Amino acid sequence: MDLTNILMVAGKPDLSELVSQTKGGAVVKSLVSGAKFPVFRNDRISSLAEIRIFTEEGDCPLQEVLQAAYKLLEGKPTAFEPKKASGEELFGLLGQVLPSYDRERVHTSDVKKLFAWYNILLAAGKIDLEAKAPQEVAAAKEEKVEE
Repeated sequence: MDLTNILMVAGKPDLSELVSQTKGGAVVKSLVSGAKFPVFRNDRISSLAEIRIFTEEGDCPLQEVLQAAYKLLEGKPTAFEPKKASGEELFGLLGQVLPSYDRERVHTSDVKKLFAWYNILLAAGKIDLEAKAPQEVAAAKEEKVEE
């Protein structure tokens, strides 16, 4: 699973996938509706590959958290609607997926987004347990160069 081209655009409710880059920004496609639309350099855009969840040991890449959720939930969506779920439901599931999450720095809104994104990515077929984390891919490329 490569989250590099999966984007969160501020002000848009869904996740988007990068289609192409333009001189002034990019063209993206909603993972929910499939609609294509332009985003511009002044829009706040975040790649999911850059997002991490605070843990007691430091932080954990979002990709690893999503893969752990996929494994725990056996490839099924969450049993609740993340945006309407109680904090107890959200943090209960997060505690199973990532037991070492930082209880003081991870907020309810973060967990709602996490599981909403999980459901969107699952429905779009973007979660893959077999894929390596970006750091592993980069390390493998470096090893081949050294050989």
